[in-house]
Amino acid sequence: MAVFPRTDHSSEVTDLSTSPICRCRPGGTVWLTGLPSSGKTTIARSVADRLREEHRRVETLDGDEIRGSLSEGLGFSRQDRDSNVRRTGLVAEILARNDVLVLVPVIAPYADSREAVRERHERSGTPYLEVYVATPSRVCADRDVKGLYARQAAGELSGLTGVDDPYEEPASPDLVLETHRQDIQECTAALRALLVERGLAR
Repeated sequence: MAVFPRTDHSSEVTDLSTSPICRCRPGGTVWLTGLPSSGKTTIARSVADRLREEHRRVETLDGDEIRGSLSEGLGFSRQDRDSNVRRTGLVAEILARNDVLVLVPVIAPYADSREAVRERHERSGTPYLEVYVATPSRVCADRDVKGLYARQAAGELSGLTGVDDPYEEPASPDLVLETHRQDIQECTAALRALLVERGLAR
């Protein structure tokens, strides 16, 4: 089994003013979907770090940070989850059509919500990629980065995606990453290769 590191989910701010910025590639959105503790944020931040080394304009829209700001007050009903995804998708699309490469490690459990975000990008002609971080639930539960699986098992939490709330797997993702078989370096390389293939990195 691949060793996948835990990620510090604390907020980070990128200072783009201290180095030259490459505008030689268009912006775009890369949405990483998968179960809690699947490795979405770890991969997103690893790829973002690599792109910053290449002086790309890049932002990571972390799900916890969005929930604590833009989507503050939303719960975890299907309607609220859908609203959260659509709001996040709006911000990502605005940034992406202004030449920022946006990495979005957000669960987005419902296929129709993800499709709505894709369609928003298509309407503005903005590149959009869907990456499925296909880590099995048993592996996610073993990692349990935020303690959610333990709380659900103890009866302290309900509505956990992939356990007692549905997760609809992507039918045709642009890339599938299996963090229980691929380590962080392999996942980073695979996603960066996709960006190069689609003209979003060099």
